[in-house]
Amino acid sequence: MAITLFPTQKIQAEVTLPASKSISNRALIIHALASGERVTKESLGTVLKNISDCDDTRVMVRALTETPDVIDIMAAGTAMRFLSAYLTVTPGTHTITGTERMRHRPIGILVDALRQLGAQVEYVGEEGFPPLRITGGRHKGGRLELPGNVSSQYISALLMIGPVLEEGISLTLGGDIVSRPYIEMTLSIMRDFGAKAEWISDHELRVMPGGYKTTPYLIENDWSASSYWYEMMALSHDETSSIVLPGLFSKSMQGDSAISRIFRPLGIETIFENGTDGVERVRLKRCGTPCDRMDYDLVNQPDLAQTLVVTCAMMDIPFRFTGLQSLKIKETDRITALRKELRKLGYNIQEQDDSILFWNGERCPALENPAIDTYEDHRMAMAFAPCALRLGQLCINNPEVVSKSYPAYWEDLIKVGFKVCR
Repeated sequence: MAITLFPTQKIQAEVTLPASKSISNRALIIHALASGERVTKESLGTVLKNISDCDDTRVMVRALTETPDVIDIMAAGTAMRFLSAYLTVTPGTHTITGTERMRHRPIGILVDALRQLGAQVEYVGEEGFPPLRITGGRHKGGRLELPGNVSSQYISALLMIGPVLEEGISLTLGGDIVSRPYIEMTLSIMRDFGAKAEWISDHELRVMPGGYKTTPYLIENDWSASSYWYEMMALSHDETSSIVLPGLFSKSMQGDSAISRIFRPLGIETIFENGTDGVERVRLKRCGTPCDRMDYDLVNQPDLAQTLVVTCAMMDIPFRFTGLQSLKIKETDRITALRKELRKLGYNIQEQDDSILFWNGERCPALENPAIDTYEDHRMAMAFAPCALRLGQLCINNPEVVSKSYPAYWEDLIKVGFKVCR
């Protein structure tokens, strides 16, 4: 399946973004651990408010409420990491698997750590990769050491089971720590549910035993999803464009809220205000002249990489983005995918050390009628779609991948005036 996008000439809209899947998935695991029994959809509806309806969260809800012997999380990397840890402290034996791509995404570091805690985890197929067969039980806990440059989801998965371990967990992270805001998010939500969890030094975390308390919890909207609307504002030719995004908080636990600062040099101002319903919201406006070059370390916001790389290229702004080492093991190899698809549009993007993307303005012949491949990656589809504002039209292959985090993305584009031809 493919769609062709035709842009709107003017963007004046209020767009309700999806709830944060990062917060939703953490809150779901913690609520399940607090309940101490199988979670029901009814209990979720009364305790957790504004749960994301994206694919990644739906598979998590299904796993927690139905607890089948074989849990298929499809392409949801967060669910794979979080549920693997959760199942080790939950009675029963389950096999957790996913898509072909998921079965080639490494999980050995997390499995080794869980085994050190006493967990029974077996590889069903290739060593170091899903599927996993997990038998849950009570475990003592204790001290672990992990490299700090691994996926923060491994670290978060271990932290969240800490309160139900007999001795809690002490976690020492070596070297540089990537995606620290996601670790901070996990700790914050854990504390909201009554856990004692904190940094005791720059590289050491301590989670005390004692469990969680069931707590009513409101999930804020997704700052990562807002990035595509920032991009549309930056690429729009209409200087009077304005977008309102309800449910985004100025004091957010989401690391990707940094987008409000990052896009300022690209000519987009973020105004925080309260709506008539009293809920905080963001208003985006054009301001000033965009910068001549952008250099930024995205080690704490890797999910913004596609948005920023595509935006800068389309604005002819040379850039150098570092801290991208986790992009190779996302839904796809995002570094390679970005370079290949932008080359179709005439941009010769370079990479360095598997962790840096840069562009000094070098162009190459563009394809006459390019079609952007999405590689089963929701962020590829959403980051490239705004290019239609500069190109006049753009074809996107397999657009349905947006359901992973933002199911209503194409409908929202239509609401603001884009034409989507299927």
